Amino acid sequence: MAAKETSGRGPRERMVFSAAQLIRREGVAATGMREVAAHAGAPRGSLQHYFPGGKEQLVNEAVGWAGRYAGNRVARFLSALPEPTPSGLFAEMVRQWTDEYRTAGFAGGCPVAAATVDCAESTDSTREAAAAALGHWNGAVARALAGMGVPEGRATALATLMISTLEGAILIARAERNVRALTTAARELGPLLDAAVSQAD
Repeated sequence: MAAKETSGRGPRERMVFSAAQLIRREGVAATGMREVAAHAGAPRGSLQHYFPGGKEQLVNEAVGWAGRYAGNRVARFLSALPEPTPSGLFAEMVRQWTDEYRTAGFAGGCPVAAATVDCAESTDSTREAAAAALGHWNGAVARALAGMGVPEGRATALATLMISTLEGAILIARAERNVRALTTAARELGPLLDAAVSQAD
């Protein structure tokens, strides 16, 4: 855990962040409360204090954090583009993952996806937290697309397409230990996304 990622965070925030990082690598079942406390550098006794609902509460909060993080990244991606376009936004969303996989390996995936796979059928609250997290992310992408001239109704649908394509490409990349699926997704989906703006014009 990089110091810059946790500096200024209290123990509760560090534990939520750490849970998200462990879930994205190990899944929910293999992420224990003890490991979360150790990863966060927090006293083990503080878990019960901050998360009286136990592991389920911690997982749900980690999923919520991940959804907010993904949504907040959209503005950063746009600011990195000299001229924001839908294809450019999607390329930046993909680049976050290709950069990680090229520099740090393929161990990590999306914590929301991991929690959904592990818990969607067994834990209603986690399924609801995952749906809310994806909704937050989808809303941020849709608003960005609308701001670039994509009609609002189409923007929501294309945001769903972008996120579902990205999540699928992440899964394939981890299975293949290769970024091929991610770079292919960006190349092939980009023209379709940009066409939504030209059609609106």
